[in-house]
Amino acid sequence: MDVIVAENSGFCFGVKRAVDSVYEQLEKGGKIYTYGPIIHNEQVVGELEKKGVQVIRSVEELKDISEGTIVIRSHGVTREIADILKKQGLDIVDATCPFVKKIHRIVEDESRSGKYIVVIGSRKHPEVEGIVSRAEGEYTVIENEEEAEAFSESSDREICIVSQTTFNRNKFKELVEIFQKKGYHVTVANTICNATEERQTEARRIASSVDAMIVIGGAGSSNTQKLYEICKRECENTQYIQTLDDLVLTSIQSIKSVGITAGASTPKKIIQEVQNYVRANF
Repeated sequence: MDVIVAENSGFCFGVKRAVDSVYEQLEKGGKIYTYGPIIHNEQVVGELEKKGVQVIRSVEELKDISEGTIVIRSHGVTREIADILKKQGLDIVDATCPFVKKIHRIVEDESRSGKYIVVIGSRKHPEVEGIVSRAEGEYTVIENEEEAEAFSESSDREICIVSQTTFNRNKFKELVEIFQKKGYHVTVANTICNATEERQTEARRIASSVDAMIVIGGAGSSNTQKLYEICKRECENTQYIQTLDDLVLTSIQSIKSVGITAGASTPKKIIQEVQNYVRANF
C-alpha cells in the first residue's frame, strides 16, 4: 500500500512555541497554570497535568489564584482575562501566537477609526473570543454563507473583515465576496496564517489522489475540523481520528493508497504511530 504523509502536519509554530513555554516553566519549578488547555489535544494536556500543570477553565477559578506562573496559550485570551491576570499578581508567560496578536492590533486600530468589525470564524473558539474582545465598537462573527447573506448594515458603513487564523481560505474568499457584492465599502485583512494555507492546500492535493485519507487531531481542534472537511470533499473515505486507537480501515482489498495529515495541535509521535501502523499492517 502506498502511504503519503503530509509534510505540513503536526505542531505549527505557534503551538510548538506555547507547549515549549510550558516545559520551560516546569524546569524552573513552582506552580504552573495554563488558561484553558494549552492546545486542543487531550494527550498533550494529560501529560502536562501529570507533571503538575493545572488548567484554569473559568474566570472564577482564575480569581482564586494568587501565586504561581500562568501561561497564555497560542489562541490568546480576551481583554477581560488579560486584565484579571495583571491584577492577580501572577507571573505571566504570554505565548499568544504572533499572528493572533496581529489580528488583535488590526481590530483595535480599525474599530477605533469607526469601522464595523466582521470576524470570519467560529464564534465559540477561544481565538475568536479574544479577537472580538479587542473591538471598541460594533462587531459580528460570521461562520457561514447564510450568516453573511443575512448581514445588514447601512450601505455607507465602512467594514473591516478579518479571519480566524485557521479558517478555510477558500471559504473565507467566498464569504468576503458576499459582502463585496452587497455593495459595502470593505477593507479585507486576510489573517489566515501561511502555515494554515499550506496545510490545507497539501491536504486537498493528497486527498484527491488517494483511496483513503486519515486526518489526525483533537476533537476540539478547529483547524483539524477544517482539514477533515477539505479532505472529505476530495476523498469520501476520510477518517477523523485522535489517536491510533480510533483508526478503522475497511474494505482493505480495495485500498491501494492512503494519505495522512494532521492538525496543528497533533504531536509528531501520534502521526508517526499511525503511519507505522498503516505501513506495517496493510
